[in-house]
Amino acid sequence: MSSPDRTVAFIGLGVMGYPMAINLRKGLPSTHTLLVCDVVPSALEKFHSETSNHGPVETVQNGFDAIQRANTVITMLPGSAAVKDVYLDPSTGVIAGAEKALANGGTSKIIMECGTIETATILEVAKRARESNVARTLTFVDAPVSGGPMGAQDGSLTFMVGTDNKDVFPAVKSYLSHMGKADAVFLCGDVGAGTAFKVINNYLSAITSLAASEALNIGAKMNLDLALLTDVINVSGGQCWVTSKSNPVPGIQANVPSSRDYEGGFRIELCAKVLKMGSELAEMVGARTVLDKPTLEAFGEAMGDARYKGKDARVVYKWLNESEKK
Repeated sequence: MSSPDRTVAFIGLGVMGYPMAINLRKGLPSTHTLLVCDVVPSALEKFHSETSNHGPVETVQNGFDAIQRANTVITMLPGSAAVKDVYLDPSTGVIAGAEKALANGGTSKIIMECGTIETATILEVAKRARESNVARTLTFVDAPVSGGPMGAQDGSLTFMVGTDNKDVFPAVKSYLSHMGKADAVFLCGDVGAGTAFKVINNYLSAITSLAASEALNIGAKMNLDLALLTDVINVSGGQCWVTSKSNPVPGIQANVPSSRDYEGGFRIELCAKVLKMGSELAEMVGARTVLDKPTLEAFGEAMGDARYKGKDARVVYKWLNESEKK
């Protein structure tokens, strides 16, 4: 059994978490053990099979067990309820486990959540960690990601890190660099800052997804050459990530969701969720917004149609193209 300083735990093997954990295991030295935890047994079985040649992997039952054995616990969870359960449960939670593991001293531990979670939940977990009787040796980090499932698979994610203990950033970056680009792991500020950066980025990305789709649909209705239109946009003022990296028009770019019937990307439901989070953040800080409400209405209408439900968010192009003008 590896010592805690040579053991890392990863909890949450979902659409994003699974490839992130794969890349983490590939990047860790073979002398390190990776502990994994998920509520879906088949995901764990598949993970063990796929990593059999990349170093030791073991399964743990919950966050409490994970922090007993590892000095670093990374989670990629789907929402606030899961975060509260994994971190705050008095019997199975990470913080309770850390209190037991560190009760008699010992080396410091880092716990970090990489999902896009409501700011209030992130701050609640951070507060609980600060109020813990082992707060001096326990650091909570929020480190949400940008890059979607494709970035998770090819290890090109961007991480936005927030922590009150800046001394842990080099260690945090060393782990996150296995799952993303080393030069795209940013220290954004105190706990909660990483989440704020992420939510603001998603706010902009969601709105540009609709804006780019509207622009390209105008071109489609005019029977323009959409590949050429995309090329012109991408060397002009309209260029954005959506037009250059995940074009919403099928066939314009290879290996993007729109060319796979909008499968395998950032689901429109999640896109709407994070846009709403951005809208709520703006309201919380008193920032005036104009484009969030109509974009949310558009996403809501598209999600209400079975043809587009569950698809990558860029399916709003198809929704626009197939819709009657009101």
